[in-house]
Amino acid sequence: MLTQYWKLESRPHVDDVETTIFKTRELLYDTIQRQLISDVPISTLLSGGLDSSGVSAISAEVFRQQNKGIKTFSIDFKESAEHFQATAAHPGLDAPWVEKVVKHIGTEHHRILLDTSDLVDHFLNPLQARDLPSMGDIDVSLYLLFAELKKFATVALSGESADEVFGGYPWFYSETAMSSATFPWNLFAQSKDFNMESILHPEWADKIRPQSYLAERYREALAEVPPLPGENDQEKRIREIFYLTLTRWLPTLLERKDRISMAVGLEVRVPFCDHRLVEYVWNVPWELKNIGGQEKGLLRQAFVGLLPDDVLRRKKSAYPTTQNPAYTHAMVNWITQIIQNPESPILQLIDKDKILSITQRQSKNLTSFNGITYLLGYLIQINEWMGKYKIKIV
Repeated sequence: MLTQYWKLESRPHVDDVETTIFKTRELLYDTIQRQLISDVPISTLLSGGLDSSGVSAISAEVFRQQNKGIKTFSIDFKESAEHFQATAAHPGLDAPWVEKVVKHIGTEHHRILLDTSDLVDHFLNPLQARDLPSMGDIDVSLYLLFAELKKFATVALSGESADEVFGGYPWFYSETAMSSATFPWNLFAQSKDFNMESILHPEWADKIRPQSYLAERYREALAEVPPLPGENDQEKRIREIFYLTLTRWLPTLLERKDRISMAVGLEVRVPFCDHRLVEYVWNVPWELKNIGGQEKGLLRQAFVGLLPDDVLRRKKSAYPTTQNPAYTHAMVNWITQIIQNPESPILQLIDKDKILSITQRQSKNLTSFNGITYLLGYLIQINEWMGKYKIKIV
């Protein structure tokens, strides 16, 4: 019998601005101090963004008080500056920010530098860790980062979950997301270049009916949201978006990080998932979470004095991905071989002609950074997963 041992509860928030900032900072310090307790070497992940920088700064402070130092780790790609194209998700490179934070907090930093060949050669490793098709290059790079980190430490603290808890994603600020009856991240995952449903074989598109499935799961999720009497429509909708993000989006990321880290024998701890912090911030009104008019404004205020001012103001940047055309070229060649092999299990599911058309367009524009490369990588993963796990379609 399945029982739920914990759930979010909605209550009025009674603390003023100063008290809210103080309690948030206090909870963060206490949680990180607790999670730094270890009888094996411990470290932190550091991207130069607000979340990981704050965790690293507090960790370094705690260790200094114990006359110890702490190692920090980041990831980068060879020739990343040469190939970088700014996007909404990646407005700038991480490396300069990592360097600034390391200098400020005084950690022993290790920069893990990956080449395209590393990503291609180890492309299928995360599939074995997750027992499911993975997220492509971002899973491969995470696997390689953890494998290298494990040579120095057995435990690492991560900034994962701050965006979910404090409201850092773009959909928290989108009028479209506020008014659309679907999971908000789907609105940001859609591409002008393709539609995931459109590449399914017509027979399976009709059987699977992904949009109907998605709509049903969305209705189920909304029915779980604990209401707070007296909220207006906008406040109610923001609470719904937070609930969807915490209970449907975040578990995927946590499962990903846990499986990939444990595949190399590394334990990753996530202070922002401490239940006391989640429960407290859940009931903080949006105008306080968004204080100062910038995403995660409350968290930025809680980190004042710990980080350089420009790091505190830095705009959110997603987990880094390679933009090297050589990687896209490798994905195009790989999926082309799969499509041309009549024994490939994925051919039962997809519209072969549409995929070939996509690969032909992409091969002519390898410098274009878009969702096509991600799609091709995901299809490669599905094909391997179906073959490796002997998935039968009936």
